[in-house]
Amino acid sequence: MKITISRSDFEKIRRHAEAELPDEACGLIAGYDTDDGLRVISKVYLLTNIDHTNEHFSIDPAEHLAAVKDMRANKLTPLGNWHSHPETPSRPSQEDLRWANDSRASYLILSLADRENPVLNGFHVEGTGENRTARKEELIITDDLNN
Repeated sequence: MKITISRSDFEKIRRHAEAELPDEACGLIAGYDTDDGLRVISKVYLLTNIDHTNEHFSIDPAEHLAAVKDMRANKLTPLGNWHSHPETPSRPSQEDLRWANDSRASYLILSLADRENPVLNGFHVEGTGENRTARKEELIITDDLNN
């Protein structure tokens, strides 16, 4: 699957992740899927990591509910979540795989290991239990979502 995100939403995620350092930052993504297999992120939600650690995240439940209500009000589809890795590469950790329970979701990970060149990747997680695997999705950062 291909995923698009606007440059402004990428920058919004990056700024939030940098502001939350040294902790992981997190949030949700919403938008829609096209008939030809393109996933379009049209809104990102910047939420609170209530764990306040650089090793994992837990989304604030009240903020999660408010984001889902906003998605419904704006007729957006929940597409998945995003979080940052302050010191490690943009790929799912074992803990990320363990908690990735929605096979329809996209999981975006922003690595800030190289602060001058942050890396955002998207993943799709398949399988169950210890057999979960992550497959990288093609992520397109664009200034025009009508591509």
